[in-house]
Amino acid sequence: MNHHETFNQSIPLIASENITSPAVREACNCDFSHRYAEGWVGQRVYAGCKYIDEIEQICIDLAKQYFRCVHADVRPISGVVANLALYNAFTSENGGRMCAMPIPKGGHISHAPKIASSGRPIYGTAGTVRGLDVRYLAFDEKNMNIDVDGSIKIIREFKPELILFGGSVFLFPHPVKELRNVANEVGASIGYDAAHVAGLIGSGYFQDPLREGADAIAISTHKTLPGPQHGAVLTDREDLIDELKNAVFPALMSNHHLHNVAGLAIALLEMLEFGKEYHKKVIENAQTFGEALAEAGFNVLCEHLGFTKSHQIVVDVSNFQKDVGLGGDIEKLLEKANIIINRNLLPWDIREGRHYMNPGGLRLGTSEVTRLGMGKSEMKQIAEFFKSLIIDKKDPNKVKKEVAKFRREFQSVKYCFQSTNSAYGYLKFY
Repeated sequence: MNHHETFNQSIPLIASENITSPAVREACNCDFSHRYAEGWVGQRVYAGCKYIDEIEQICIDLAKQYFRCVHADVRPISGVVANLALYNAFTSENGGRMCAMPIPKGGHISHAPKIASSGRPIYGTAGTVRGLDVRYLAFDEKNMNIDVDGSIKIIREFKPELILFGGSVFLFPHPVKELRNVANEVGASIGYDAAHVAGLIGSGYFQDPLREGADAIAISTHKTLPGPQHGAVLTDREDLIDELKNAVFPALMSNHHLHNVAGLAIALLEMLEFGKEYHKKVIENAQTFGEALAEAGFNVLCEHLGFTKSHQIVVDVSNFQKDVGLGGDIEKLLEKANIIINRNLLPWDIREGRHYMNPGGLRLGTSEVTRLGMGKSEMKQIAEFFKSLIIDKKDPNKVKKEVAKFRREFQSVKYCFQSTNSAYGYLKFY
């Protein structure tokens, strides 16, 4: 109850979060949460799966329609598990080689060499388990994106089995098309971690990885795609379907949180109906927020590129280190005023000797505030709250009252169905 009350009076700006609709919550709160259904639709290890199969098949079909692909596996229970499925499918059993993004330059922790694993036990010296052999792609710090020419050299030298695009800091489309030829040259598959941008892609924004050369996509279903916490694997290559299915089950998991599959089906239906409008506003709000923060005196990265083409903006707050502190300090300060954000490493933080617990950056996202009905004028007001706290050093307890008053007008979820009954009426159109 305390948590709910706090968030109802807060401004939620964490880029990896969103809020589900009443219909999705209703679907998740069903008897499926008590059941098991190992295997594929129609090929279960357990009995009692007749209606589970029907709902999961609907979810699969909606995912295929939304993402315009021939195969969708909605069994992964998270984006990380979906990533592991790609590693399983595209790297060798005796220790694979992958190119990806380093964490300070946008990569996710599941892309890191000591953590990334195909899901198979791979043993190093003295029986210690090791992850994949990962070589990082070259990075253009000014433009906050992969350096194509530098990455081509790395790929040719390293000869990875898998090139993984995507990340946790994801402002601009990655050069999938530009690196497809060199991937072919060295015999590498291309994976794309779309955990953050899945909703943008599904609604026709940001980029179209499967048409640009990606062999498969791993997604989270609860970021820009505003469903329950879950994951999925997508491909438009029919020859990869069986391999990708086996890479999920039995390689990585048994049961797959069936209630969340039901919720995901509703979320996909909502995005087929409302996603085009919703995600257009998510991106516009991010760009407006970036501009407003810059005008207020903040160093928002990539102003020369319009700040972002996604739901995220990144702010370098190192110039406030002396008076206010770095990212971790500012995160705590904002939380005192019920503004919920997360600190984030910047590409140059390691060189500056900064730790991830108190880095030089903030990563801000507009998916949740947009779904609560906020628009461009609200983004400008939120930027003023940032200025009041960080630049003007206003008492966070006073700003907290202003935030609570501001939030009173935004208490319901938009771009959605209000109940599962209203959602079911739309199924006949899809």
